[in-house]
Amino acid sequence: MAVKYYPVAPGYRLNVRSGPSTQYPVVRVLSEGVTVPVHCQKPGEWVTGPYGTTRVWDSIAPGQYVSDAYVRTGSDDYVAPRCA
Repeated sequence: MAVKYYPVAPGYRLNVRSGPSTQYPVVRVLSEGVTVPVHCQKPGEWVTGPYGTTRVWDSIAPGQYVSDAYVRTGSDDYVAPRCA
């Protein structure tokens, strides 16, 4: 399945974490206005952002997660396979 890219909410520099929770360390920070690949998704900590409140976290690279509350996927549900 082809990986889809989605835009990060405008005006945000998004923290990328090593796991699906704000308790995980920040591994890098995304610039404003970027799009990210969503390889898979997994449930994690509940987060409220510009696109609502969700516990879905998007894997944008191995060991790199962002909250789906900050990514405009057009859905409150899963839009990619579950991460293993």
